[in-house]
Amino acid sequence: MKLIILDRDGVLNEEREDFIKTPEEWVPIDSSMQAVSRLNEAGYRVVLATNQSGIGRGMIDMDTLNRIHQKMHNSLGRFGGWVDAIFFCPDAPDTGSYCRKPNPGMFEDIASRCETDLADVPAVGDKLADIQAAKAAGARPILVRTGYGRQTEKDEDLPDGVEIYDDLYSFVDELLAPSS
Repeated sequence: MKLIILDRDGVLNEEREDFIKTPEEWVPIDSSMQAVSRLNEAGYRVVLATNQSGIGRGMIDMDTLNRIHQKMHNSLGRFGGWVDAIFFCPDAPDTGSYCRKPNPGMFEDIASRCETDLADVPAVGDKLADIQAAKAAGARPILVRTGYGRQTEKDEDLPDGVEIYDDLYSFVDELLAPSS
């Protein structure tokens, strides 16, 4: 099975410092929508792993999160793309939750439900927590410079072996390039 794990905010859509609290605040990155479509066409199962602490903080409810995700599905559909599953952690940062990135809980759940080992599975994110969770779960961490990615690259001490790309589309170009 060809599998890829993506963070949502900052990878598929524009990041907001004040959280995405409504469908109107969810703004797609068009090149990322195209990249997901290309992954689908190439036979990849595309899975999201996203911290959604707005729920735990009481900023949004499940109905609102579902409406945000419906907008995401509609945006992907305009480019012929889709995500196969969405894994999210609703917990606030101060809970110590195992599912919340940088902990590997969501990734372990993905591996279990997809009945696969995450070795060499690309996991794309824009924050250090995304990279740490991927590494902890044995996945292949990829940092993109969209969202908080440029700041993460500049300010954080990234673990060895982290690949860095301008955006999801440029990573997908490399991933899908014919082998020489």
